[in-house]
Amino acid sequence: MNYYISRNYKSLFNASGKAKTDCEIVLERYGFKNLGFKQSSIPNTAFGAIKNFFGITIALLKLPFKATLCTQYPNKKFRNYILIVAKLKRCKVITIIHDVRSLRGRTSKKNAELSIINTEVIIAHNPAMKNWFETQNTSSSIVSLNLFDYIADQRPTQNDNHFKGSTFEIAYAGGFGGTKNSYIYEIDSLDHDNYTLNLYGGGFEEDKRKVNQQDSILNYQGLFPSDQIAYALKGDFGLVWDGITSNTCSGQYGEYLRYNNPHKTSLYLLCGLPIIVWSEAAIAPFILENNLGLSVSNLKDLDRILEKLSIEDYNAMKKNVLKAQEQVRTGGFLQKAIDKALDAIK
Repeated sequence: MNYYISRNYKSLFNASGKAKTDCEIVLERYGFKNLGFKQSSIPNTAFGAIKNFFGITIALLKLPFKATLCTQYPNKKFRNYILIVAKLKRCKVITIIHDVRSLRGRTSKKNAELSIINTEVIIAHNPAMKNWFETQNTSSSIVSLNLFDYIADQRPTQNDNHFKGSTFEIAYAGGFGGTKNSYIYEIDSLDHDNYTLNLYGGGFEEDKRKVNQQDSILNYQGLFPSDQIAYALKGDFGLVWDGITSNTCSGQYGEYLRYNNPHKTSLYLLCGLPIIVWSEAAIAPFILENNLGLSVSNLKDLDRILEKLSIEDYNAMKKNVLKAQEQVRTGGFLQKAIDKALDAIK
């Protein structure tokens, strides 16, 4: 029998909570049994931590010897606790990676982080992250996820129609505070005859526009919870780009695109949108190989690229996206990765 341990999440309505709870949904459907308390969302940090401690403790007491346990990383407070008990019970552990702090420049203690990630099998985001783990001399078997799923009971249909206009609408979902997406305000200064930009997320600052609002192509749509955004987001493409400049993806968040799978990629595919992605992002080869969108090295080139894009080529991408949409919506990518992980354990 295979197991996982659900826990309390501060919020089920942000990208981090959504990704982890979706993994639990897929594991449950796949036949993994939850040993912990029922999944919950208590925003109070202290109460949430107390519930997690007791839930995880009870789960570890119930964990059978020599079982297979699927975990998610990070789980800051209880990771070592879980691994110590699992090892004492001679269990095999699979680790689904959501974030690697040492790759993001969030910690200089790379070896310490690797020591608590290293289990029998690691499910990394993509081949680039898989290769990074392999270069760290880990003893784990490494499986590539390729894309995160974005589970939804109802298929979003608002973007089903194929493009028939002359100007593409590009959607961007993300927070606009700080430097992560500060490049957004530069877009009005670029050539943009062939596109406009619909923005979804919190922290957008009107006074940072480079032009008057009536002359701007930045159409701010507001902030939506993660269970609603998929049915509100509209466009012809979804943009995957992070950093402080439109010239390239730079800074801490931009560099991280070389290794991670941005959750917004899965959201866009769920919404039926082809992807526009930085050409050096780890996810770019998957997007191009499966004809799910376009890559661009500098956003100043985007207008020219879209001008040359034929309706036939766009509709071919759209057709492929609608196939990927069903995989993302139903958990198909994690299911394939779990298959490979269990084979590696055997």
